[in-house]
Amino acid sequence: MARITALFRSLALLGVLTFSAAACTAPEGGAPPPESTFDPFDARQRERFGTITGSDGVSIFSLGQGGRNQDGGGGIGGGIGVNAFIWQASLETINFIPLASADPFGGLIITDWFQSVDAPGERTKMHVLMLDSALRADAVRVTVFRQVRNEEGEWLDAPVEESTARSIEDYILTRARELRIASATS
Repeated sequence: MARITALFRSLALLGVLTFSAAACTAPEGGAPPPESTFDPFDARQRERFGTITGSDGVSIFSLGQGGRNQDGGGGIGGGIGVNAFIWQASLETINFIPLASADPFGGLIITDWFQSVDAPGERTKMHVLMLDSALRADAVRVTVFRQVRNEEGEWLDAPVEESTARSIEDYILTRARELRIASATS
């Protein structure tokens, strides 16, 4: 069994080395100059020998002028991004709660637990999920978690009214529409 595993490892290493060697062929026009004379910022050398990322480079956000997608949409990113207005409105809406995580590519904001001064025995946490890159009524989903402290000082899960999450979603969407209108007029 150990010999078979070693054989597979050797074959995998050989495959990787073969692929790597094939990828290191010289570009059209001859071999590249020695590394000591190659300047990656020299446009003539980049044009002659090419770049790893191609002539257009790598576009992370695909944003054109005004922070909008080159295809005219308002979202961030190529196909995986979220609507920039919903993202901004979500951050503005929950700005009083510390963030635990914010992923603009996946469209997920997770807050830390927040304890209000008005209700010291209660704390809340939110997840805001952007579901679409279009500014639509069903493009955002908010989940609210609530805990209360018992007599022993332990935090126990407590129910949250369904209208709470819906009202936060509505506020986010209203603010996102305001941001879109403001960007169109400027």
